[in-house]
Amino acid sequence: MSARRWAGDLAMGVRFALTGGREGWTRALLTAVGVGLGVALLLLTTALPNALTVRHQREAARTDITFGVTELPRGADTLVVAEAGTDFRDESVRGRELDPEGLRAPLPPGVDAFPGTGEMVVSPALKELLGSDEGRLLRERLPDRIVGTIGEPGLIGSHELAFYAGADGLASRIDGGRVVRIDAFGDPHPSPEEMDPVLLLLVLVVFVVLLMPVAVFVATAVRFGGERRDRRLAALRLVGSDSRMTRRIAAGEALAGAVLGLGFGAGFFLIGRQLAGHAEVYRVSVFPSYLDPSPLLVLLVGVAVPAAAVLVTMVALRGVIIEPLGVVRTAKPARRRLWWRLLLPLLGLAMLYPMVGQGRDDGDFNQYLVVGGVILLLVGVTALLPWAVERFVARLGAGGVSWQLAVRRLQLSSGTAARMVNGIAVAVAGAIALQMLFAGVDGDYTRDTGYDVMRAQMQVSLPDGVPVAPAAAEFESTKGVEGVFAYSETTVGDTRADPEESTSVNVGDCADLREIARLDSCRDGDVFVVRGAEYDTGTAGLSVPGRKLYLDPSYEGGPRSGEVPWTVPDVLVDARPRTGPTGIEAGGFLLTPKALADGALPALRGQIYLRLDRSVPDGQELVRNTAAAVDPLASTLNWSSTERSERFTAVRTGLLVGAAGVLALIGASLLVSQLEQLRERRKLLSALVAFGTRRRTLGLSVLWQTAVPIALGLLLASAVGLTLGAVLLRMTGAPIRIDWPSVLSMTGIGAAVVLVVTLLSLPPLLRLMRPDGLRTE
Repeated sequence: MSARRWAGDLAMGVRFALTGGREGWTRALLTAVGVGLGVALLLLTTALPNALTVRHQREAARTDITFGVTELPRGADTLVVAEAGTDFRDESVRGRELDPEGLRAPLPPGVDAFPGTGEMVVSPALKELLGSDEGRLLRERLPDRIVGTIGEPGLIGSHELAFYAGADGLASRIDGGRVVRIDAFGDPHPSPEEMDPVLLLLVLVVFVVLLMPVAVFVATAVRFGGERRDRRLAALRLVGSDSRMTRRIAAGEALAGAVLGLGFGAGFFLIGRQLAGHAEVYRVSVFPSYLDPSPLLVLLVGVAVPAAAVLVTMVALRGVIIEPLGVVRTAKPARRRLWWRLLLPLLGLAMLYPMVGQGRDDGDFNQYLVVGGVILLLVGVTALLPWAVERFVARLGAGGVSWQLAVRRLQLSSGTAARMVNGIAVAVAGAIALQMLFAGVDGDYTRDTGYDVMRAQMQVSLPDGVPVAPAAAEFESTKGVEGVFAYSETTVGDTRADPEESTSVNVGDCADLREIARLDSCRDGDVFVVRGAEYDTGTAGLSVPGRKLYLDPSYEGGPRSGEVPWTVPDVLVDARPRTGPTGIEAGGFLLTPKALADGALPALRGQIYLRLDRSVPDGQELVRNTAAAVDPLASTLNWSSTERSERFTAVRTGLLVGAAGVLALIGASLLVSQLEQLRERRKLLSALVAFGTRRRTLGLSVLWQTAVPIALGLLLASAVGLTLGAVLLRMTGAPIRIDWPSVLSMTGIGAAVVLVVTLLSLPPLLRLMRPDGLRTE
């Protein structure tokens, strides 16, 4: 068959779709909308890698506080930056104080001019929050005067809360940690980040699971209106076309709808791209400019979707006999074969099997085998579901009128019913597998912080040189604080700089010191020594009476702000180690306030631990306001017993964001499919109503026609999802454990989507159930 003949037949099909009157346009429009929804999500998905890359680049471009960087001398091009971020309820607020030291001091990205002392420039989202009643408590700890807005280059998302505040005299507070001097923004020593093999596996599976339902729906959308189309094609046989030519013409009609769908998809994508700039999903937001898909991926989508439309139509019509006098579809179809449908998931398992037990110690997983295996397993759902629906409905029998109408319809067109729920079944299967995988490896990315949350729930770290006793008194009078204990800490070494031996020093009154050591007796002026504490190696050599040591010794490249001489007293009281609230045994020297050397205050860093009354609303915010009043550079930390890896959390958040988009698409696509099915059966419904069938009966029949396939689809999806999840867990070396709450929740979400779609289709159904629907022009 020549290419010219193929092109001519496809062109004829395109003309039928575009010039076939109201019927042709309706079918083409439904196909275009369905394909367009899929294309839009495909484009959004292909834009995600670029969005994540841009977010990373923006974050790297504004990097200012880094550790291990040699201190710079003051110059005309230097800027002192201090960490001044805070938290507000569950949101993180990125904050910096800026003190330019010359006319050529570097400006942060997105900022046009330095704010003065008492002024700040803020992100649009923070400005909106501060202007609302909800931001009242946050306003109390930030400068009052807003003089500008941070531009898009200085933010990683449209909903990010960030500010830059002006300050003066920060140079005297440089500590190499929270206050540093820089001459340019950006990480001076970026290091390539290596992805953990298990995290890479998670990312691969997430992308496959999110894209597969989209691909399934696009393949379904190009078959909208199949029954009416086949009856029109029978007329072509009457005028002399053969079966192959007829299938090519049908493919041309699908091609027209797919090409129109590309246009609709581009429009939906542009609309979604703009809406994305105003949305925040699971605390992740982007600017519209971030969602810029790769031209190569766009070209791939533009070629793959029309090609898939032609291929799916040609394959679908191989099982349909189109004769000049009708379509042999109403006869009982041949029973579907099971053997080749089982081959797909078995081949998928065979591709994944070589990586079972590999874990993260044997290098990266083979990306091609992972992608191919997961795709085959999920495609197996779409292959097995029509067979399962056919076998199940063939055994259904007596029941009410609505039940019998639904069963007979399913028996005549079980393939159509299965196609409608294929997308949701694939999505549920993939989601179950991923939830099992995430639950199985969660422990590898979650660590015990060691914090004793029964003794304290918040910690406040004071900058160097801030007296701890007055600050502790402020927190004691703060509403919502039940208990306070505080002490100052530093290190002591055998030399002023780069000591060979060092240990810790804690300064506090007797009650506070008893929180970190076991003291038999204590009075102000005592000096205690704790030997044998966990991780302590220097105390034994330094605790020699009369030996001269130095508090807060400096290290190469770091600031020289301490180096306070201190002589070990002749009388040292032995104390026993005790696990402190941070989960670590404090070793070294414990000093009561009177034993502190003169001039040692600048070498001390205060730590305050707070026990909160959880019944007080916004108690944490009140503590943060007190901390800001004590010193703007004081930092607060909420304690939790466990901490999860940021990368693992980012991957899981990406899954939730993508799943939300896929579920929205599936809901919309199912609604379009349902409306298309109702349009196909308009005359049948009108005839039933004309003969006296109650509308309630017809409505229930439609519900049954949806409920039976979706129930079978969800059962099959659960089985495949559990199998895939178990294999993925074995690949990572994690024990197989079924997360039943996640399985049930994913299945319930899938069922809820179908129920909502069915309810939304009832109003159009009621309009179609009119006797005048039998009228024909």
